[in-house]
Amino acid sequence: MVVTTSRPVLRSTAPSWILVGAAVLVQIVYPLMPASLTTAVTVSSVVVFFLASLVDVVRVHGVRGGVGLVGVAGGGGLVAEAVGLATGLPFGPYVYTGTLGPELLGVPVVVPLAWAMMAWPALVVGRALAVRGGAVVAVGAVALATWDLFLDPQMVAAGHWVWLAPSPSLPLVPGIPLTNFVGWLVVAVLVIGALHRVLGPGPGSGPASALYLWVYASSVLAHLAVFGLPGSALVGGLGMGAVAIPFACVRLRRS
Repeated sequence: MVVTTSRPVLRSTAPSWILVGAAVLVQIVYPLMPASLTTAVTVSSVVVFFLASLVDVVRVHGVRGGVGLVGVAGGGGLVAEAVGLATGLPFGPYVYTGTLGPELLGVPVVVPLAWAMMAWPALVVGRALAVRGGAVVAVGAVALATWDLFLDPQMVAAGHWVWLAPSPSLPLVPGIPLTNFVGWLVVAVLVIGALHRVLGPGPGSGPASALYLWVYASSVLAHLAVFGLPGSALVGGLGMGAVAIPFACVRLRRS
């Protein structure tokens, strides 16, 4: 069901921008925190980022749009992760280490929130760079899946999950199997396709655009200067940059 009949209940962008600023601030303070607090800051970052995306999609598509984001992206991410833990498909065999807080179906609750938090910005990217539905889904799925070129190396290095069969892996990104990135792309196509259909057509979003571009730029910098992961900084910078840089150019031309 397309939810275009739902009227936005938030006409001002101020709440979205406030939450965008909060999400950015939490990520900025992460490297300043003692090691004992980094996991709590990681979880807090996901929660605030998720709220920013949720409030923004409600602003654009109404309350049912928010329900759609949680149900499609959050629920879809939960199902994909639960199936992945049980079967090894579609990502490859892996286990969570119990560091990310409460779990549902063996999946830390913060993980489906992470799927939802990036699905809305990724869809906005797809809608900005493509016109037809299939192309929107394809670009949006790439926008979402390439984020994992940064996410997985960071989270594995932090000890939040472990891959049981990490080879073969991408060049310069050891320890994470190629199957994971293929699985991400498959799930991203399903999530973005369903979300695009559920939300229906809509305008672009400055806050969602800022979230996506911040994630890209900050991830390149953090992997180089904070996490000591130059390989994923390069691979992620090129992979996610193939979408983020054209998107930034489009946004600049339209501003």
